[in-house]
Amino acid sequence: MPTFDPNNVLMQDSVNGKVPTEQGTLVLKEFMTQSAVTKLAKFEQMNKPEKTFTYLASGPGAYWVGEGEKIQTSKATWLEAKMVSKKLGVIIPVTKEFLRYSVADFFTQMRPAISEAFAIKFDQAALFGINSPFGTGNSVYEKVQSSGNTIALNSLGNLYDELNGLMALVEDADKDVNGFTTTRRFRQKLRGTKDGNGLPIFNDATGGATQQALGLPIGYVDSKSWDYSKAALLAADWNYTRYGIPQGMEYKISEDATLSTVVDENGEPINLYERDMVALRVTQQVGFMTLTDDAFAALTPETAGA
Repeated sequence: MPTFDPNNVLMQDSVNGKVPTEQGTLVLKEFMTQSAVTKLAKFEQMNKPEKTFTYLASGPGAYWVGEGEKIQTSKATWLEAKMVSKKLGVIIPVTKEFLRYSVADFFTQMRPAISEAFAIKFDQAALFGINSPFGTGNSVYEKVQSSGNTIALNSLGNLYDELNGLMALVEDADKDVNGFTTTRRFRQKLRGTKDGNGLPIFNDATGGATQQALGLPIGYVDSKSWDYSKAALLAADWNYTRYGIPQGMEYKISEDATLSTVVDENGEPINLYERDMVALRVTQQVGFMTLTDDAFAALTPETAGA
């Protein structure tokens, strides 16, 4: 039997299966570039839908020892965590003309739409728990609520002092903020803020480098992923967030489905058969978890209390 070659087979001849490895890898790369969480959080290799791993919660102590005295022993605290992946899916309606593409060309065309949809949905769940399948209380903002690590925007009169205060809240737990996340509309405030010496706190890096504030990287989130009523900016020790991707993407093409979540100009669900269209469904397993409450802090809106 001939080997399946996505460069030669048309979509109309292969309406379901696994996304070809090359195209799937490119989609994942774009997804990981667009998602703020995947840029900041720590990747955990997953070979199956569930993974149990241990992490160092507190290290061993050291003691002063006199000459000839016995050295005391102490114990490091290792905790066990289990990350469970969940299915992330997207359905994209397209015209039937797309079925004339080869499988490889089809996914080349669909890559931006798939990666953007995945990034938005994943960031919503990981940052704010919006429609999250990862369990109540597991998102970054929900951890902020548990710890109470918040400072209100403009409460200290200067964004520099407020960001410094957020970092201090995390440092009180002997952790280090190693990145911020916010939306691009907040960039103006970062760009216009100066420290006590009149120097800008924002570095607009060029050449593809990551932009920084106070020397720390900023992961920008699509505005559709952000809840402005809860936070203007999030700060974290992102080593206490983990994500994993255990398996490749799968796809299916439908020509006769009715898309209940997409409506036409009359507010009616889209019927593919009536409109001579098809819909691409792509699914991907993704895991995410946070490991502690006190590694996160939020700059809340002016109307919210600290």
